[in-house]
Amino acid sequence: MKLVSLFGLIGGTFTTISFLPQVIQVWKTRSTKDISLGMFVLFTIGVLFWLVYGLMIKEWPVIIANGMTLIFACTILVFKAIYK
Repeated sequence: MKLVSLFGLIGGTFTTISFLPQVIQVWKTRSTKDISLGMFVLFTIGVLFWLVYGLMIKEWPVIIANGMTLIFACTILVFKAIYK
């Protein structure tokens, strides 16, 4: 594995995992009142574009990190809709 890919995987892992505490918090409290819907919609769209970009350039660190982040961000958006 190239060093540049390793750095990409490590960075992607940390930024992706950073969403897990928020998902768990929302799941436990069933509250999303302090989460900005506008911010998360824009963020999710941005992550989707990063995922497509990763697929286009065939870079696994970009694909994996943004694929997982997209799942977490969409989960929070679904919770935001459910727990209004």
